[in-house]
Amino acid sequence: MEINELRKLSIEDLKKRLIEKKEELFSKKMLAASGTLEKPVVLRQLRREIARIKTILNERKMEGEK
Repeated sequence: MEINELRKLSIEDLKKRLIEKKEELFSKKMLAASGTLEKPVVLRQLRREIARIKTILNERKMEGEK
């Protein structure tokens, strides 16, 4: 999902999506450890999307403090 699409989501939706992506990352890491993960690039994509979501949540938190 692109950053602009993520910015349109509400805080609650972002938090739900963050939890989903963390769970997905965990399951993909287990597959990678067992050697059955077909596309290792998925791990990097998931980590980056998690970072994007956290960045947006942090930006909104900072806006609320101002």
